[in-house]
Amino acid sequence: MLLSAATGAQAQGACAEDTIWLRGDFGQARFGIDVVDTPEGRARGLMFVEEMPRSRGMLFVYPDEAPVSFWMRNTLIPLDIIYADGDGVVINVAAEAIPGDETPLPSGGPAQYVLEINGGLAEAMGIGPGTQMRHPVIGPTPAWPC
Repeated sequence: MLLSAATGAQAQGACAEDTIWLRGDFGQARFGIDVVDTPEGRARGLMFVEEMPRSRGMLFVYPDEAPVSFWMRNTLIPLDIIYADGDGVVINVAAEAIPGDETPLPSGGPAQYVLEINGGLAEAMGIGPGTQMRHPVIGPTPAWPC
């Protein structure tokens, strides 16, 4: 697997804008990410992307917690859509979202952060509700602070 596990000391020094860490019962993993925090960026997301390395993703940042819903219009690759609350704790995963499908995929509760990764990775790694995210943008009371 191209995702890297790390010790707590390694993760502690690795809090950067272009990297997100996840931890849970599976251990720790990191993804290189692009952060989108504007309405235009969130609307485009990963549309028209033909392939994405297994160790990459996109983090959508909303100004506040609220129920959100994603769809796969103009998206060409299957994705896992990981919804997290304002503290960076995963509340829901829409697994293996189907390219081009316009069926709404709701967060299942108030979310402020949404991580998209390649479809199937969340299940393969054990990422699910309760998993914690670590990134500088998560706050003011992150479950896993930088």
